[in-house]
Amino acid sequence: MSMATTQPTTAPLPSFALTPDLITIRDWAHEFAARVIRPAAAEWDEREETPWPILQEAAKIGLYGFEFVHTSYGEESGLTMPLVNEEIFWGDAGIGLSIFGSQLACAGIFAAATPEQMIEWMPRCFGTPDDIKLGAFAITEPNSGSDVGSLRTRARREGNDWIIDGTKCFITNGGIADVHVVVATVDPSLGHRGQATFVIEKGTPGLSQGAKHRKLGIRASHTAEVVLDGVRVPMANLLGGLEKLEERLAKAPVPANSGGNGSAPRGTSAALRTLEMSRPSVGAQAVGIARAAHEFALEYATTRSQFGRPIITNQAISFLLADMAVEIDAARLLCWRAAWMGRQGHTFARAEGSMAKLKAGEVANWVTDQAISILGGWGYVRDYPVQRWHRDAKIYTIFEGTREIQRRVIARALSNGASEPA
Repeated sequence: MSMATTQPTTAPLPSFALTPDLITIRDWAHEFAARVIRPAAAEWDEREETPWPILQEAAKIGLYGFEFVHTSYGEESGLTMPLVNEEIFWGDAGIGLSIFGSQLACAGIFAAATPEQMIEWMPRCFGTPDDIKLGAFAITEPNSGSDVGSLRTRARREGNDWIIDGTKCFITNGGIADVHVVVATVDPSLGHRGQATFVIEKGTPGLSQGAKHRKLGIRASHTAEVVLDGVRVPMANLLGGLEKLEERLAKAPVPANSGGNGSAPRGTSAALRTLEMSRPSVGAQAVGIARAAHEFALEYATTRSQFGRPIITNQAISFLLADMAVEIDAARLLCWRAAWMGRQGHTFARAEGSMAKLKAGEVANWVTDQAISILGGWGYVRDYPVQRWHRDAKIYTIFEGTREIQRRVIARALSNGASEPA
C-alpha cells in the first residue's frame, strides 16, 4: 500500500506590513466606531430599526458612499475593506451592517453588470450625504438558502421587458432599499447556470416588503422579505445584457445536481461570484466582533478581584484569554490573505475565501461565548455588551454561506487538488 502524498500549500503570500495610508484609514474607521457607533449600539439594538442618523454621519465623512467603495476596492493590497470592516464591527455589528449592507448590492452589480450598468446603478445604491439611498442584494428564498441552484423566483421575457415573480427572505435592506439587485431563474432545468440578475428600482409596481424579520442579533440592520408580484422591468435592467444571458444559456449543460452555495466552478454564476467576493470582508466583520469581546473580557479580568486577587491571575482565565488572542489573530490573517489574493486576481484554488469566512465565524462565536463565561453572571445581563456581541456573532455561521457550506466548498477544493497529478 503506497502512502498518498500531498502538495505543499502554493497560495501566494502577501505582505502584512500596513502602509501609512492603510494605517490612517484603519484609525479613521476606528475613531468613527468609537465616537459614533459604539455609544449608540445598545439603543439601536433595542429599537431594531435602521440607524438613519448614523448613516448620515457616515456619509458626511465619506464612509458611506460609492466613492469610498470604488477607492477601497481599487487599493492595490486589497486590505482596505477588511481593515475598515473590522473596526466598524468592533463598534457594533448591527449598525455596521446598516452601513455596509448596500455594498453587497454593489458586489452583485459588479459580478454581473456591464461597465455602463455599473456606472449607472452602483452610485444609486448610496445616494448622497443629503439624500441617503440604500441597496439590497436579494437571493435567499424561503425554500432556497444554501441551495442557490433551486431558486423559485422566476423571470420570464415578455417583449422587451421581464416579468418577475417570487419571494425573497432574510434580505438586508429588503423592501426599503432604493435599488434591489434580484437573482431570478430564467431556465430552471439549468440550476444556477439558468439564472439572471436584475436591478429593480424602489416604487416599481409589484415590488413590496413582506414580513420584517425579528432577529436574535444584528438587530439594527433591517432584514425583511421582498415580495415580487408580476414586477415588470425593462431589458436594460438585466445585468450583463440579453446577448450575454442567451450565450450563457446556450452553452450551459443540464446539471445532474445544481449544487449548493459556492459549490460550482468559479465564474459560472454571478450569485456565487458575489458571495465569493464578499467572504474576506464578512470574515473581517466577525473578527471585529471577536476582538471587541476579547478586549472587554481582558479588561474585566484585570480589574475584577475574587479571593483577594484579580481573576486574570488564575491560570484558567489567563490561558483562555491567550487562546482567544491566538484565534483572533489567526482568523484575521486568513481574511487578509484572501482579500489580497482576490485583489491580485489569484484563484481561490484551496477555497481561501471560504477558509477565511469559516474560521472567522467560528472564532467570533467561540470568543464571545468565552467572554460571557469570564464575566460570569454579568456576562449574561444586558447591562454589559458581551451578550449582544454573542448574539451578533451567531449569524456569521449562517449567512453568506453556512459553516457547513464553507466546509463543503473547502473539501471540494481539496479533493480537486488531491486528484491532480503531482
